[in-house]
Amino acid sequence: MIIQFEPDITQDQLTEVEDHLANLNYKSRLVKTQKGQYLIGIGKGAFDIREIGYQPGIKDIHIVSDDYKLVSRKWKVGATCIDLGDDAIIGGDELAIMAGPCSIEGEENIANTIKHLSENGIRYMRGGVFKPRSSPYSFRGMGIEGLKLWYELAKAAGIKIVTEVMQVSQIEEMYDYVDIYQVGARNTQNFNLLEELGKVDKAVMIKRGISGTIDELLYSAEYVFSGGNENLLLCERGIRTYEKASRNTLDLNAVPILKEKSHLPVIVDPSHGIGIRDYVPPMALAAVMAGADGIIYEAHQKPNEAFSDGAQTLDYSQSAKLTHKLRQSFKLVKSW
Repeated sequence: MIIQFEPDITQDQLTEVEDHLANLNYKSRLVKTQKGQYLIGIGKGAFDIREIGYQPGIKDIHIVSDDYKLVSRKWKVGATCIDLGDDAIIGGDELAIMAGPCSIEGEENIANTIKHLSENGIRYMRGGVFKPRSSPYSFRGMGIEGLKLWYELAKAAGIKIVTEVMQVSQIEEMYDYVDIYQVGARNTQNFNLLEELGKVDKAVMIKRGISGTIDELLYSAEYVFSGGNENLLLCERGIRTYEKASRNTLDLNAVPILKEKSHLPVIVDPSHGIGIRDYVPPMALAAVMAGADGIIYEAHQKPNEAFSDGAQTLDYSQSAKLTHKLRQSFKLVKSW
C-alpha cells in the first residue's frame, strides 16, 4: 500500500494515519522525497481503504502488490519525467542522447567531445572519472580533479554530466560537479551506496547488474526512491549469458517490460550491451523502436586510441549519423 499525503499535512494528522495502520497490524515507513511524502504500508490483513482514506491530509491511497512499490506503475500510471534544468528533460517528448568516451582522458579529450556534442545537439555527456576495471593495471580514471575540469568545460557549453559513482565516500565530493550519478553494473546491489544516493537531490541512473534480473533492477531503484530520491533512471546495458559472439547480450525485452512495470524512464546502453562498434548503431535504433526514453553510448575522436573500451566506441562521424537516425526513429515511434 502507498498513501500519498497532501503537501500541507500536519504532524498530528500523519501520526494519526500511522497509528491507524498499526491498529490494522500493518508496518509503515514514511518516505519524504523532493516531490512529496508517502507512507508505505506492509501487511496482509484485508480492510476497507475508506477507513483511512477519509482522514485529513491524505491525497490518495494505492494498493500495490509489488515488493518494489514506489517505482511501480501500479500506483503512478503516468510516466515520470526527470527535469535537470535548462530545458533538459528525460522521459518527455524528446529522446535523451548521452554520448562521450568511456574514460575522461584530459582537457583535449573533453573539449573535442563537447564540440562534437554541441554540433549535434546532444545535451548529455557521459564519461568515467572513477573507472571500475577488471584488471588493476588498466587506466582507472582521472578522479575528482578530472571531474572538476570536465565540469567547467561542460557548464560553459550547456552540457549535462553523466558519470559513475563507485562508493559512498565519493557522493559528496562529486555532488557539485554532476547532473546524473551513474550506478554501474557492478554496484547495482551495493545497497549502502543506493541508500546514500537516496539522500541526494540529483538524478541517479541505475544500470542493470551483469547477471541481474529485471526485478532486481527495480528493487535497486526502490532502495534509492525509498531513501528520498525519486529522480531515477533505469538502464538496460546487457547481461552476461553463455553467448560468446558479443561482449554481453543486450536484453531489449527489458525495455517494454520495464515500461510496463515502472513509471521511470528507461535508458539503453548498446555499447556495453553488445561491445562491438559496428553493431552499436543497429542495437541503439532497435532500442528506440522498443520504447527507450534515451540512449547512452561511447564516442571518441579516435576510438582505437581510447584509454578504454575502444572496440565498442563510435568515432564522431559514426556518432553524428547515429544521432540523426535515432531522432528520426524516435519521431516515428511517437507518431504511432
